[in-house]
Amino acid sequence: MDCHQNARLTLRSRELLIRKVVEQGCTLKQAAACFSVSAKTAAKWVRRYREQGPEGLRDRSSRPHRLRRPTPAEQITLVEQLRRQRWTGLRIAQQTGLSRSTISRILRRLQLSRIRDLEPKLPVQRYEHAHPGDLLHLDIKQLGRIARPSHRVTGNRRDRVSGIGWEYLHVAIDDHSRIAFSAIYPDEKRSSVLAFLAAALDYYARFGIRFRALLTDNGPAYRSRAFARACRMLGLKHRSPVPIHRAPTARRSGLSRPPCGNGPMPAPIRTQTNAARSFAPGYTSTTGTGPMVVSAGRRPSADQLSIGTTC
Repeated sequence: MDCHQNARLTLRSRELLIRKVVEQGCTLKQAAACFSVSAKTAAKWVRRYREQGPEGLRDRSSRPHRLRRPTPAEQITLVEQLRRQRWTGLRIAQQTGLSRSTISRILRRLQLSRIRDLEPKLPVQRYEHAHPGDLLHLDIKQLGRIARPSHRVTGNRRDRVSGIGWEYLHVAIDDHSRIAFSAIYPDEKRSSVLAFLAAALDYYARFGIRFRALLTDNGPAYRSRAFARACRMLGLKHRSPVPIHRAPTARRSGLSRPPCGNGPMPAPIRTQTNAARSFAPGYTSTTGTGPMVVSAGRRPSADQLSIGTTC
């Protein structure tokens, strides 16, 4: 219930006032004195209770029942049409002859006062693979460590916490079922990524989910030879976005200025740029110290995945 800011009686106080008058037999003046209101106010709430029951004790709208000069329905329709053509409130007021406050009330009542209300919301484009295990999303979130409350909590500027370091939250999400698995590691290096991959696959194996592909970003640990070797051993297809090699932005130097006077224009200095190397998605390197034999039906551990590989 939205009570008036200066209201002496709330809904609960009105019920108590009615109980004193109706049940306890107090007079209106005595009941009004208990709640620091006038006898006329007490009589009003008693009358509403006797006419409408408990619903009569609720606040009513302050809008009058009848308006002396209501806005015609034709003008309201015209305001709506102009607003849907993206006209501003000031322009609509100048066109229709209505005041800006009236235009504002009409648009607010029609829920067209904001520009975003003129366009319908687009449906959420949510994609998902057909079956659990078709794709596993991997990502890493960097979080700051919290040792104790610092000056933002205590208010003392001497309570500073600096050099505490970071923690790294590794997250895995199944694309179809949206089942998530996360763990905190001290870094985002190759060893932590391989350990988290083994732990995530073991977790999803409890639900009977076997993955066929991985989707990661282009982080150094995910692009390492060790991670590629682990994906091959586990029979996982590694997917990642194609790196975008942007051309360097040309900068204006002093040699590119037009010649001054009648002197010859100096020849520009040409520098040889190396062509950007682009790798196709799934490009991996097969360097290593030797092959690793893994028995069928048994997943290698994180230590086995990291043996004989270099970033």
